[in-house]
Amino acid sequence: MSTTIDKTLYTAHTHTTGGRTGAARSNDGRLDIEFAQPGTPGNGTNPEQLFAAGWSACFIGAMGLVAGKLKVQLPADLAVDAEVDLGTNEGGYLLGARLNVSLPGLDRETAQAIVDGAHANCPYSKATRGNIAVDITLV
Repeated sequence: MSTTIDKTLYTAHTHTTGGRTGAARSNDGRLDIEFAQPGTPGNGTNPEQLFAAGWSACFIGAMGLVAGKLKVQLPADLAVDAEVDLGTNEGGYLLGARLNVSLPGLDRETAQAIVDGAHANCPYSKATRGNIAVDITLV
């Protein structure tokens, strides 16, 4: 699998300061967030939450592409519950992730084909493949 982009469709631009207790803003102003350490009180998100939200949104888009190819209508109430772990081992910090996919109303075989196809094509799934522990489950 090649990792070279032939045609760039979009480039996100952000400016981040302060690390895990700082802030990030996009150049177009659509993203303007404060960060907080995981588990601390108060406002602010963290990189793991952002990664979980981004991956699950992208995964839903990939499911739509696969469903279109299979000529299957995705249910309006589909959902992906993403869990991203920040942990350590002897090598330092690392991530792990679980995506729990709900496709109510679809038969299990069709739903699993959509999930498998999405995982094969989603850019976030490709980026994490072989790099972190990932479990994708049809619930």
